[in-house]
Amino acid sequence: MEYRSSVLVIGGGIGGLSAALKLAQFCDVIVVMKEDRFLSSTYFAQGGIASVFSKEDTFESHIQDTLRAGDGLCHEEVVQSVVEEGPIRVRELIEIGVSFSRNAEEVAYDLGREGGHSQRRILHAEDFTGREIQRALVEAVEKAPRIRIFENHIAVDLITTEKFGLGRGINRGVGAYILNRGTGQIDTFLSHFTVLATGGLGKVYLYTSNPDVATGDGVAMAYRAGADIANMEFIQFHPTCLYHPHAKSFLISEAVRGEGGILRLAHGEAFMERHHPMKELAPRDIVARAIDHEIKRTGNDCVYLDVTHLNPEFIKKRFPNIYEKCLSLGIDMVQEPVPVVPAAHYACGGVVTNLKGETTTPRLFACGEVACTGLHGANRLASNSLLEAIVFAHRIAEEIRGEYDKDIAQEALPDVPPWNPGGARDSDEEVVIAHNWDEIRRTLWNYVGIVRSNKRLMRARHRIDNLMKEIDEYYWNFTVTGDLIELRNLSQVADLIVRSAMQRQESRGLHYNIDYLRKDDRFLRDTLLKKS
Repeated sequence: MEYRSSVLVIGGGIGGLSAALKLAQFCDVIVVMKEDRFLSSTYFAQGGIASVFSKEDTFESHIQDTLRAGDGLCHEEVVQSVVEEGPIRVRELIEIGVSFSRNAEEVAYDLGREGGHSQRRILHAEDFTGREIQRALVEAVEKAPRIRIFENHIAVDLITTEKFGLGRGINRGVGAYILNRGTGQIDTFLSHFTVLATGGLGKVYLYTSNPDVATGDGVAMAYRAGADIANMEFIQFHPTCLYHPHAKSFLISEAVRGEGGILRLAHGEAFMERHHPMKELAPRDIVARAIDHEIKRTGNDCVYLDVTHLNPEFIKKRFPNIYEKCLSLGIDMVQEPVPVVPAAHYACGGVVTNLKGETTTPRLFACGEVACTGLHGANRLASNSLLEAIVFAHRIAEEIRGEYDKDIAQEALPDVPPWNPGGARDSDEEVVIAHNWDEIRRTLWNYVGIVRSNKRLMRARHRIDNLMKEIDEYYWNFTVTGDLIELRNLSQVADLIVRSAMQRQESRGLHYNIDYLRKDDRFLRDTLLKKS
């Protein structure tokens, strides 16, 4: 089946839904969601969204905190423009119904503080900010008459004019092939513009805070379509995921440390003071490395986050979601420390965009975690991700509006052949997918994790090369399924991460290589990957 629209948005988190809402003001939009409309990385965001809302805070302070965290690789013009535009976009979220927590007097917003921030500037909805933002956006999108939502659909590949020799001149995006997970049919979605808002790639690692949908689909598809990719070596590991056999991917928010939580070893010793002067409020890369170091040094399985010295009623009110989750697992966080470990959390690299959200492939845009805008540099400042997503979603809508006004709406979409399965047949060896998925994730975790070395990276490169060949052969021989699409994308993303890490022969931000312990100004630049 073939579907046509002015804009195709792939992804249903804060970036995709925000862009769709604004695009629907002047054109028709299709939003494709991998699962249902509430399953996105946005939904699971606990901490909040960073923006200057306090009289004690300034744009310059937020800018400097972001640059400091980014360790020399942030694009300063991007940082300045995002920070200064941020409050306007946050107020737009409030206007559509997002209810951020207020102080005891219900007058001002209750601004939190997280690692790397010099001021309180985190707007939050208790400790389930993402859930509240997702709720409001979904309700708004459902009321928008020009938006069609396709749930349980996963993109297979982007369609470009070059792919089928369509048109002349510059290669441009014209939509995507999309798998209907219910019917197993691959349909053609054609559009004048395509927006990638597919989120992250945390599932490429064995341990991650990300939901199961975070398999790097957007980055992999964009790379295959010829778009530039950058800074894939900078994978942020959140320092504090709950360590419990029945707590899959549950995050203990950075805000817990922002409110005074202390990291301790099993015998009670606080250890962050010997790693950084800001102690628990140091940037995430430093805290994650410190925990990793202490776990390896002591041989323990985890460290502990202690809030037992804080007011119990404050903890229960400020972190109701975390408190109840811990309690359900037999951990009363107001009475005992919470066991935590680092886990893959956020990709600071991705599909290269300019200040308008345009990728290097014309009419293909990207926003949110899938994009590399230049805001985060070598390490993302806490709670800057939701901010980046709404700012670039707005800019993409404005840029498309400008292009749309140039009579592109009247331009005929090309005739694209339907998906051709060739001689593919149903697989009788699904175990191959599960085995390769597990091997990719273990390889990345063991060799391209928080601490790396040249030897580990070479081992990873060799293993990922072999896996990619095996997966590629499997992909073209058997019927495409959702699991196979994700496996193919994970292998591509793993390859990009390893290649990027091998290129950066220094330690900077989230990339820490024990063979190059110092920063080297020769690498004071983005790591760019172009499809050969």
